[in-house]
Amino acid sequence: MPRLDTTLSPGLWAALLNHSQRVHEPPAHIVRTALAEYLRVAHHTLYQVSTATALVEGVYQGAVRVGTLREHGDLGLGTFENLDGEMVVVDGRFFQVRSDGSVRECGDDVPSPFAVVTRFTPDAAVTLDRCPDLSHLTARFDGLRHSDNVFFALRVDGHFEYVRTRAMCRTEEGVPLVRAAAVQPEFEVRDVAGTLVGFWTPEYAKTLNVPGYHLHFVSADRTSGGHLLQCRGANLCLQIQREAVVALALPETEDFLKADLRRDPTADLGRAEGAKK
Repeated sequence: MPRLDTTLSPGLWAALLNHSQRVHEPPAHIVRTALAEYLRVAHHTLYQVSTATALVEGVYQGAVRVGTLREHGDLGLGTFENLDGEMVVVDGRFFQVRSDGSVRECGDDVPSPFAVVTRFTPDAAVTLDRCPDLSHLTARFDGLRHSDNVFFALRVDGHFEYVRTRAMCRTEEGVPLVRAAAVQPEFEVRDVAGTLVGFWTPEYAKTLNVPGYHLHFVSADRTSGGHLLQCRGANLCLQIQREAVVALALPETEDFLKADLRRDPTADLGRAEGAKK
């Protein structure tokens, strides 16, 4: 890959280092992003806070605030401190779907222990005339993906005949995710317009995020949403974006630093993220 050597003034270098510490990104990534924006060249970066393994082990303390996430993306998902509901990021607006089914828009000060966001400028878009279930939807996305070894951001807009979601309940720090998910309420809505957002993660990255498809939903009227379990609809607009860069910001909280994150989270993630049997 081509390299660029340059000289910065002491003031500019100090400003770059200060910004790097504040947003938890390496200086090289900040420079690449700034150059891409100056030249008006698309530069997709998937920005993630913490890891799926940390969530599985019960690390729920807020590591970053919505205001910081907003600087890194306008589409994404995640959760909130103490697993207090589901995060849905659509068009730069951050929504919290709580366990009572309510939806509220979040301010910049709201903390999150885990989130994934990106600037969404899709590489491809197709219309799905008929979508009988979630498996059919993901199969269509499979046809748009050109590799199993990179990350993809996803968005679906349209009118849904049926959507089934769930939202995590507020949970004490240290309670394993599987135990917390055992009491998550589920919701069903019908005949609703809305948006799905999420990501496809390669299998090799299973300690970072949910492998495969991970989608959250929010209705167009912002009255329902959550982690997607099932859906059915017609004339849905599917959009996909390959992520060129993955930036991982690790929490500096005491609980994260002391947690044992060596265990394979795959089985627990499957039980926690899937529908109840």
